Amino acid sequence: MRVIFMGTPDFSVPALRAVAAAHEVVAVYTQPPRAAGRGQQARRSPVHVAAEGLGLPVRHPARLRDPDDQAAFAALDADVAVVVAYGLILPQPVLDAPRLGCVNIHASILPRWRGAAPIHRAIMAGDAETGVAIMQMEAGLDTGPVLVEARTPIGTEETTADLHDRLAGMGADLIADVLDRLPLEPVPQPREGVTYAAKIDKAEARIDWTRPAAEVDRQIRGLSPFPGAWCEIAGERVKLLRSRLAEGSGAPGAVIGAFTIACGQGAVQIREAQRAGKRPMMAEELLRGWELPARLD
Repeated sequence: MRVIFMGTPDFSVPALRAVAAAHEVVAVYTQPPRAAGRGQQARRSPVHVAAEGLGLPVRHPARLRDPDDQAAFAALDADVAVVVAYGLILPQPVLDAPRLGCVNIHASILPRWRGAAPIHRAIMAGDAETGVAIMQMEAGLDTGPVLVEARTPIGTEETTADLHDRLAGMGADLIADVLDRLPLEPVPQPREGVTYAAKIDKAEARIDWTRPAAEVDRQIRGLSPFPGAWCEIAGERVKLLRSRLAEGSGAPGAVIGAFTIACGQGAVQIREAQRAGKRPMMAEELLRGWELPARLD
């Protein structure tokens, strides 16, 4: 089929590769290059880099509401558009342009966790499972009917980074199967169980040790690697990147073992952390030559 691919971050790249391996990708749409890093140099998106490596034409309009951009999109005469974390709202003329419409890979089992941060929110909420849904897109936010879905358990020590990579692979496999079988009969999403995965706010990242250990553990894993849950250790801001529930108790914030911290209920063991200006390290390496205070803030 003639396919338009629309995506921007690393999560989208496995799907791009899977689609390009089996179909004619007539154009790749992605977010424009953004200034990044200390030099504020324009940096292409991961999808942009991958598409150029595959020899695919790349377009990066700032938005798709201009009639000329919409006409250029329609002129591609695509059978379908595959959308994966593109980052722009698609106007109705764009949704209607491909013969089979636009299909979206979403990293949750809809209608749970519609919106921007479904992987983070699933871990932070303590969900036992999540998955990937392939949805027929419509004007609402992740409201379209579902073509297929695949489920997977969330590991008890899994971080957002871990789950992100697993779901990206699942999405790539699933979209390859869907494109081979289109058109499919979509199933409307249930009206019950709708939740929204709000964009992560950095204000959510500071750890409150008075909370139960289960909540602190999910916060650490759910915000890893970005923006990274953090606490102060002897006045230094430290990101905590991996953790697990641990035995023991004490005053909230008390260090009761080798990087095991008491919470309001129970305790968590920190497995990986990152000091200011340094690389992430496993706890054993980090603690060599660095003595923790009796209590963390």
